[in-house]
Amino acid sequence: MASFLGIAAATWGVVMAVAPLLQVRRMVIRRSSDDLSLGYFAVLLPGFALWAGYGWAGADWPLVVPNALALAVGVATVIVGRLLRSHHSPPRQDQAFDPE
Repeated sequence: MASFLGIAAATWGVVMAVAPLLQVRRMVIRRSSDDLSLGYFAVLLPGFALWAGYGWAGADWPLVVPNALALAVGVATVIVGRLLRSHHSPPRQDQAFDPE
């Protein structure tokens, strides 16, 4: 039973690790990362790195693989988000729409 739970947990961990790609897809389609919380990833990414390192130290591959993958996908999500923010700056005050 424990080995089944380990396989199920590791498999679902991989699914969770790639889930941020849904956010990347949304950002690319909308050409905006305004709804991306960088603070959220600032908390998650060090945690993924710590868990991957902990798993590596104990040769616990079901712990290493999903967390290393989550770290890589999370970093990619942040990079895409930052790139989109740098290309999408708010209009200057003198360029703002004036309906009158």
